[in-house]
Amino acid sequence: MQRTPYRRPGPGTRPFSHRLAQESGLASIKDVAQRAGVSTTTVSRVLTTPGAVRAPLRERVEQAIADLGYRPNLAARRLRQRRASIVGLIVSDIRSPFFTDVGRAVEDVAYRNGLRLILCNSDENPAKEQSYLELMADEQASGVILSPTMEGLRRLRPGDWPFPLVLVDRALESSRVDRVVLDNHAAARRATEHLLQSGYRRIALLAGIHSTTGQQRHAGYADALAAHGLAPRPLWLDPTRDAGQRATAQCLAAPPAERPDALLATNGLLLLGALQAVQAAGLRTPQDIGIAGFDNNDWTALPALDVTTIAQPTYDIGRTAAELLLQRMQDPARPARRVVLEGELVARGSSARS
Repeated sequence: MQRTPYRRPGPGTRPFSHRLAQESGLASIKDVAQRAGVSTTTVSRVLTTPGAVRAPLRERVEQAIADLGYRPNLAARRLRQRRASIVGLIVSDIRSPFFTDVGRAVEDVAYRNGLRLILCNSDENPAKEQSYLELMADEQASGVILSPTMEGLRRLRPGDWPFPLVLVDRALESSRVDRVVLDNHAAARRATEHLLQSGYRRIALLAGIHSTTGQQRHAGYADALAAHGLAPRPLWLDPTRDAGQRATAQCLAAPPAERPDALLATNGLLLLGALQAVQAAGLRTPQDIGIAGFDNNDWTALPALDVTTIAQPTYDIGRTAAELLLQRMQDPARPARRVVLEGELVARGSSARS
């Protein structure tokens, strides 16, 4: 039997479940599958309905079980019951308040429906993301909500996994899976046009490099500038506060005639880093430089900062993703849905140059 793709780690990478087995001294269903050269589905059939598996294959699996000392665990019991009580949420950066709100909404829906939630943080690392997807397979999760990395999204084939997937925040137009996203192009264009209307012309974009979100927001920003005959100034960065602070400090070190007169950040962490660099340079907003960005975090409304933002319906994004996952679990054959939500421009003093 051909192995499913999620059990094929990259060169030199030990599968996640195998590392856990080595560290804990306990074998997992995945270790058994690898030793027997079969899929985890086949191992599960041997454990639950052995008569449905051909004798040579069954004997091979049983020998691997004996060699490894494997003991069917809670996941196997869930499989026999044909229903798991676990769903997964894999986010790209748990430090981001965006994912805090999304996670709260997902947990609320899961709790109301008697499901337990496993929260994982991929750190924008495709290998770590893959490991957590493998963990969800080992745990026989009923479904997973995923905010994928760019690389993970490009290679994603939902049929490779033994559970339904719902994408949140990030997706390709061609993604044939349930997904909940913001209209990133329209929101970024709206924010850029606001800066242009305020009189700014040398607008730099601090954009996250690891996601489709950054690309889509860049496209909206670039289209708004092109409509005014202006060239874009994108800075592609890790979507972190430190990266935003360093990149902004470098921009501000240029001669006044060359440096940006406004900054637009594609997430709240980049926005915070940019603001810190502006303050460290002794510049005033909006007189010396304008600032705007995505994520209407609580700190942006502080009177001393008063930062213009794009407010995302974060709780609605998480709630909708969780509801889509429940619907998919109940009706696996239903057509994939794409839910697009709108961002709201919250204009404040950081961009209100008269």
